[in-house]
Amino acid sequence: MAKGPESPAEIEATWRAMIEKGEVAAFNKKRKLFYSLPSNTRCKFCYAPFRGIGGAVVRTIYGTRPSRVNPHMCNACDDFADKYQGGVEIVLSMLFADIRGSTTLAESMPPAEFRRLIDRFYKVSTHILTEHDSAVDKLAGDQVSGYFLPGFATDHAGAALRAAEELLRATGHGSPEGPWVGVGVGVHTGNAFYGAVGQTGGMVDVTALGDNVNVTARLASSAAAGEILTTPTTLQAAGRSTAGLEMRRLELKGKSEPVDVYVLHAPA
Repeated sequence: MAKGPESPAEIEATWRAMIEKGEVAAFNKKRKLFYSLPSNTRCKFCYAPFRGIGGAVVRTIYGTRPSRVNPHMCNACDDFADKYQGGVEIVLSMLFADIRGSTTLAESMPPAEFRRLIDRFYKVSTHILTEHDSAVDKLAGDQVSGYFLPGFATDHAGAALRAAEELLRATGHGSPEGPWVGVGVGVHTGNAFYGAVGQTGGMVDVTALGDNVNVTARLASSAAAGEILTTPTTLQAAGRSTAGLEMRRLELKGKSEPVDVYVLHAPA
């Protein structure tokens, strides 16, 4: 890779151009190409496929393969994050989705069957997030999170809400048969740091940090199965009306003041 910027201002400008303004056209074009190639696992940032035919194609043509340090990123994105340590504060939309009652599920089924359920949830949710131009952040236990960046999803608030609704629909909420797994979702829009965090030459991750990220995670934890808890900020940014929506006032852990949220459900 070419020599990276040397000053914090240049590093911030590089990140801002890519994730806030979407000005790195070559990256966006490659990202769409990579996602079109089949693979069960891929880089969470550029979507480079790691396995199967898709993985073989990008290894041969681009030399892209899983990072030896961070298995969720490819070697190219890991090198970029390591070289361009830093990021930018931006307004983005965040989605967290939790499986409801996962402890009870784990107790009630054989471990291999529970693993297949979790794998199915991961596969469905990551497909929906990437289809809606989200950067899939983490697959951790019974939770999935994704960040909708303005450079990738211009209508990031609307994209996050549509992804949340599609996720509930895909897991069976709103269907006559009922859900094959109970899922609660939190969606929020606000300011957060997004960029590379970690140690130069060591483990580096690309993620979002800040109070609004924590709020989104708490919303997901508070949502019942089949519910999307979202904030007035997100609905306003997405151009959605609050008329007819149930409103709740929540006491969230770590917040000194109550948080007002609205409840959405899977479309019929």
